[in-house]
Amino acid sequence: MIRKILSVKEKSLRERSREVTKIDKKILELIEDMQDTLAAQQDPEGVGLAAPQIGKNLRIFLMKYDGKEKIVINPKISDMDETKEVAKKGKGKKREKLLEGCLSLPHYYGPLKRSRKLTLTYQDETGKKVTESFTGFLAQIVQHEVDHLDGILFIDRILEQSAPLYHFHGDEWEEVELV
Repeated sequence: MIRKILSVKEKSLRERSREVTKIDKKILELIEDMQDTLAAQQDPEGVGLAAPQIGKNLRIFLMKYDGKEKIVINPKISDMDETKEVAKKGKGKKREKLLEGCLSLPHYYGPLKRSRKLTLTYQDETGKKVTESFTGFLAQIVQHEVDHLDGILFIDRILEQSAPLYHFHGDEWEEVELV
């Protein structure tokens, strides 16, 4: 079932999410709803969705990139590169900086500096414990979604880094003045 994605104005998005203690039928139904909700996002298209964004303050997120989907339950970042930079896409001289956005604040983007690589320990939907390393854009997605689980929004990171925020509407980019 496709669920409504909460706006950044919702107070519940500022709360730290609870650990999942048991992966039961209710949790699997929630994951299915999250998958449906993320798949339905077209404008803008999403690459990640955290359970708090659909009103469930549980430590679960999905990430979808290059046709692959990953379900992450109770994530813990165990190692993170100290070097932070804006993620890039493309190859060689055509590499471009990526602007990070959020489905809870659609059409707003900013060049956030995130750690380039990290190691994440989590459970998959079967309860199996997994330890995996992520680099580049995938590491950025993980950090964004873990922030959601900790009650931190990407706009908080924009302010913290004094990074510019842009609003995309129609075919035009407009810088938003942050006070």
